Amino acid sequence: MVTPISGDHRMFFSWCQSCFNPESNSASNWKQRRLKFLKSMRDDLETRLAAINAAIDTIERQTREE
Repeated sequence: MVTPISGDHRMFFSWCQSCFNPESNSASNWKQRRLKFLKSMRDDLETRLAAINAAIDTIERQTREE
């Protein structure tokens, strides 16, 4: 059985895919790809954190109203 790859793994593989391309192995290109990857990870984490904070706020508000 093949397990589907989650979004986070796809992001890693798309970033790492060019690691095997000898034409794109300069240090500058690698740093740019790494920076892009890390920023996309940060954006994803910020989105998840915002959703968690909203859920916490909702539950706290509901418990105060009881």
